[in-house]
Amino acid sequence: MSDPANSAPAKADPDTNDLLVSGVSKAYGSGAPVLDGLDLAVPGGSLAAVLGPSGCGKTTLLRVIAGFLKADAGSVTVAGRLLGGPGVHLPPERRRIGIVPQEGALFPHLSVARNIAFGLRDLDRAAQRVRVGEMLDLVGLAGYGDRMPNELSGGQQQRIALARALAPRPHLVLLDEPFSALDSGLRGTVRAEVRAVLRESGATALLVTHDQQEALSTADLVAVVREGGVAQCATPEDLYHRPVDPWLASFVGDAVLVPGTAEQGIATTALGRIPLAAAPGGLREGVVLLRPEQLRLAEPESAGAGGAEGVVTDVCFYGHDAMVTVAVDGLDRTVGIRTPSPLGVEPGRRVGIRLTGEATLYPSTG
Repeated sequence: MSDPANSAPAKADPDTNDLLVSGVSKAYGSGAPVLDGLDLAVPGGSLAAVLGPSGCGKTTLLRVIAGFLKADAGSVTVAGRLLGGPGVHLPPERRRIGIVPQEGALFPHLSVARNIAFGLRDLDRAAQRVRVGEMLDLVGLAGYGDRMPNELSGGQQQRIALARALAPRPHLVLLDEPFSALDSGLRGTVRAEVRAVLRESGATALLVTHDQQEALSTADLVAVVREGGVAQCATPEDLYHRPVDPWLASFVGDAVLVPGTAEQGIATTALGRIPLAAAPGGLREGVVLLRPEQLRLAEPESAGAGGAEGVVTDVCFYGHDAMVTVAVDGLDRTVGIRTPSPLGVEPGRRVGIRLTGEATLYPSTG
C-alpha cells in the first residue's frame, strides 16, 4: 500500500503526456470505414476538441483511444507509450486514461468522496482520503465529500465526474460531450470551470463535441473530423479565420461565401472590394470567405463606390447582437450581417453594406 506521506499533489507532466493517433482506421462489420487513416497529435498539457457532424466518427475515435474498441489499423500512443497498434491492444484499465462521460454518470449509491476514490484502489484509505480532499479542493467543492450525487446540481455533478477522472493522475482525460445535458445558462459556466481545473491539473485532455461554440471557446486546439479523417487541426483562431476549404468555413461558425476575383491582393465581389489575408499570384477567380461580423450596415448612399446595397429580408435578435439578412443587389443569394444593434432595421428597409478586415479566397479548381 502507498504511504500517505508520498501522496502529495502532483500535476501531470505536459512535456511527456502527448497524444498521438496515427493512421487509425475502424469499420463496423462489412460497412465503410468510420475512421479512415485518421491522424491527430495533441501536445501534452493541451485541451483539444474533436468537432464534426453527426456520424463523422467522433465517438468511435474516443472509444478507440480509450481502448473500448480495437482499431483495424493504425496506432494510439499516449505519453510515449503504445496503447494500441499492430499486435498491441491494452485494455482500458491499463491505459491510464480518465473518462468523463455524458451527464457525469456518477454512481448514485456512493457518496461524492467514494465516487472520487473509485479509481484509487492501489492506495490505502488514508492516502485515498488525502487524494479525495485534493480533488475536492481542485474542483471547488471542498466539504462536499459526504453528499450523495442526487444532492448535487448538474454542474456540481460534472465537476465531481472530472475529479473522479483526474484522481488517479491519468496521462490523458477524455470528455465525451460532458455538457450536453446542462441547460444553456449553466453550460458556459461549467465549461469555464472544467477548463480551469484541467489547466490547474496540467492534464492533457480531449473533448468530443458537436457544438462549434463549445469547441472554439474551450479548447487550445480544434480538430474537425470529416469522412473519417481530420480535415483540419488548428487553434480556434486559425480554424475560424483561415479554414482550409469552403465546407469547413461554413461548418465552423457562420460564413458569407460569394464569388470573387482576386488581383494584386484585392478581392472584388458583389459586396465590394476587400484585401485578402493571403494574396494569390496573378488574376484568380474563386469563392471569397467573409464572416458576418465583417459586414457593416450603412445608409445606402454612404456605402461608397466599393460597397453594395440591398433590402433587409429578416432580423433575428439574440440579445448581445442580431443577425440581419439582406438580399444584395446583383447577388443571387442573401447574406447575413452580424450587428450589435438592429435598432431601426426592419424587413423591407433598403441598406448599404460596407466590408471590413481581410477575406480568404478559395481559387476555382476548374
